[in-house]
Amino acid sequence: MPRRAPHDPFTHDVIVLGSGAAGLTAALNLAPHFKVAVLAKGELGAGSTAWAQGGIAAVLEPGDTFESHIEDTMVAGAGLNHRATVEYVVENAAEAIERLAALGVPFNSGEAEGTRWHLTREGGHSHRRIVHVDDATGWAVQQALQAAALAHPNITLLTGHVAVDLITERHVEGERFATRRCHGVYALDVEARKVRRFVARGVVLATGGASRVYQYSTNPDGSTGDGIAMAWRAGCRVSNMEFNQFHPTCLFHPKVKNFLISEALRGEGGHLLLPNGERFMARHDKRLELAPRDVVARAIDAEMKRLGLSHVLLDMSHLPPDFVRQHFPMIHGRLLDLGIDCTIEPIPVVPAAHYSCGGVLVDLAGRTDLPGLWATGEVTQSGLHGANRLASNSILECLVFGQAVADDIARSWDARLPMPDVRKWDESRVTDSDEEVVVSHNWDELRRFMWDYVGIVRTDKRLERASHRVKLLRKEVAEYYGNFRVTPDLIELRNLVTVADLIVRSARARKESRGLHFTTDYPATLNEARDTVLDPVLVRS
Repeated sequence: MPRRAPHDPFTHDVIVLGSGAAGLTAALNLAPHFKVAVLAKGELGAGSTAWAQGGIAAVLEPGDTFESHIEDTMVAGAGLNHRATVEYVVENAAEAIERLAALGVPFNSGEAEGTRWHLTREGGHSHRRIVHVDDATGWAVQQALQAAALAHPNITLLTGHVAVDLITERHVEGERFATRRCHGVYALDVEARKVRRFVARGVVLATGGASRVYQYSTNPDGSTGDGIAMAWRAGCRVSNMEFNQFHPTCLFHPKVKNFLISEALRGEGGHLLLPNGERFMARHDKRLELAPRDVVARAIDAEMKRLGLSHVLLDMSHLPPDFVRQHFPMIHGRLLDLGIDCTIEPIPVVPAAHYSCGGVLVDLAGRTDLPGLWATGEVTQSGLHGANRLASNSILECLVFGQAVADDIARSWDARLPMPDVRKWDESRVTDSDEEVVVSHNWDELRRFMWDYVGIVRTDKRLERASHRVKLLRKEVAEYYGNFRVTPDLIELRNLVTVADLIVRSARARKESRGLHFTTDYPATLNEARDTVLDPVLVRS
């Protein structure tokens, strides 16, 4: 079972923040050479990986090619992708899937089709290239990686530790450590209510995205942009934060707020309908339901606003019932629990924030601007996704870059690098809060105005209003943070306010519509695709 930190400071070779596909892949590839500690702020499987339904994309079908997968990714990304990154990930995809199979991930068999694994197709893909485990691929991947990590003697798994801030040269005693570098992380041990020092020669951010900055999201509660905010405060550049993917089909139900209805349902023939039974995607894109997510999400948003609807419908009832039950057993079963039989009636759906395409700027080795700090997965802007993520490329990025980060740490390792004397966390000037309502109120206000003003369709006026609100909240949260002891909710709120500010700044800087960023004030796409890059050295508070 996961263990707790026995002392402070806690010293390992490498600290990995995050226990999803990105973090555990990095840890497992580091473990043959180094002592690795993995910090999870909740339970090991509480992150986004376990929630992923669709699958993992790779060129595995006869007739499919690397170039086709690359082109599909570039088209979905509206030309903002870095081609070298796309090529690197696509060309290493099959090997990454083989490693998962070796760990025991039971991908669905393709024996009936004459292939090793069953391959499905999702929106934006020109071929069937998605390996999957029914409709719960992420859960299967998470379980396999967890089991391997738990069994490895060089990996220490620590649950219930919420990262507060990265340890840099500012927190270290002695002139020889004056050079800019990451030396570890301060993290709150939730059970002990104590902030501990975790010191290492290498730190890996694998903390996931920031979709909980929005009122409606398909993500688990922990997707609060922690790694992005910490890296920004430590001096790392962030990029393309304006590109927030809204999944077109989140279940609309009074009892369930964040249940994803996989894109694979549309890939296998599902139809989007208005309440009167009319299909509407033909009005918006010739690819119909197989258009990329941003197109489908905007189409649904437009129809809802045009007709004053609270939701639209996703219909599978024209497909054979056994086909639906066999291909989507988890979704079918969960809907039955809620009184919806998707084999005979349509599913009520609504768009919701789903994935952060921007993040901490990294190179092909996962290196950030801060020496000693690497990053992998949704926390990054690697150049893979561009202005919109192609379906089933997300876990793939975690697997490929998790390996790349481990390889680079091993190549650049310097065992002679001394461990610094890190100052203890200072609580001498703070007290326990007697106003927790401030945290919950600001959390709700932030997520509501981000949804209203910085959502699927944007305007200059809405972004200006959001900027003003964020500025006020940043001041209020900073004052609160400076006076009271940290709690998990306060840490997450502080990070969410930082991320919201970065999203708004990035959105206001982009004077065009591209991919996931659509503004009615600049509806055209410029000829030249340029990343939005924010540098904390240059950005004024």
